[in-house]
Amino acid sequence: MTKIGATSLDVFPLCLGGNVFGWTADEGQSFAVLDAYARAGGNFIDTADVYSAWAPGNSGGESETILGRWMAERRNRDGIVVATKVGMFPGLGGLSARTIRAAAESSLRRLRTDHIDLYYAHKDDAATPLEETLTAFDALVQEGKVRHIAASNYTEARLAEALAVSTRLGLARFVALQPHYNLVRRGDYESGLGSLCAREGLACFPYYALASGFLTGKYRSGAKVESARATGAAKYLDDKGLRILGALDAVAVERKATVAAVALAWLLTRPAVVAPIASARTPDQLAGLLPAVSLRLTPAEQRRLDDASAFAGANART
Repeated sequence: MTKIGATSLDVFPLCLGGNVFGWTADEGQSFAVLDAYARAGGNFIDTADVYSAWAPGNSGGESETILGRWMAERRNRDGIVVATKVGMFPGLGGLSARTIRAAAESSLRRLRTDHIDLYYAHKDDAATPLEETLTAFDALVQEGKVRHIAASNYTEARLAEALAVSTRLGLARFVALQPHYNLVRRGDYESGLGSLCAREGLACFPYYALASGFLTGKYRSGAKVESARATGAAKYLDDKGLRILGALDAVAVERKATVAAVALAWLLTRPAVVAPIASARTPDQLAGLLPAVSLRLTPAEQRRLDDASAFAGANART
């Protein structure tokens, strides 16, 4: 277990992504994955109010509802660190004080709990003053409905500004960042966000840690994969992507591990990264991810992956 910054939240080094619950995994399948994750010692689950509004017949909130039912049936809420998000629910977007209050109350009902452990601003809202957003978050913290707040999809400049506003006004501060970060997309985090997180003591929880499944190794030239994410993963099948897969394959063979576990283990070597986020539709898929928690890459293995995935220029964005 690893602490989230200076908080008392102690989390498993692999965060289970809940975006598939109610989308590519129905309630029974989701329960099976959640049970397997908990048996392995996992306690950190990431969801959002908007999950999975994009699926046919859904309206949003399905993932939170499934997670809430699971915790209620297993009676394990006290042992689970629940992270959810506000700002992208259909008809309830943005980060105004009114939206944050309404969304939080709805999430609490769906999750069948009286508090959210880590509450994210799902994406920045330039139309709402940071003072309003952070004051609204602080009110939830003061009421005990939220333990800690965090940011997702913020630029380095806006994250730094938000932290400064919280400090100046004496409000609850973001304790974590959820950025898009993985072996095929390194530039945004490594060109400034990572050093900001390290400097300010923020924990990093990368999403798309496996690049929509590409870094599991199942997407290869000519391979046909039946998956809702196949299109998103296929875009990485270029020279760089194939070079990264080659390096992952070599390390995976040497360490007798899955390609996915090696990709996640690499993230755990990066500055401020506490737990990458990865989802699984089945317990078998989850089993291929879990070894990342105990896999310690050697400096030579890290360099091999760094070199294969290097982006052009020290500050380039990929």
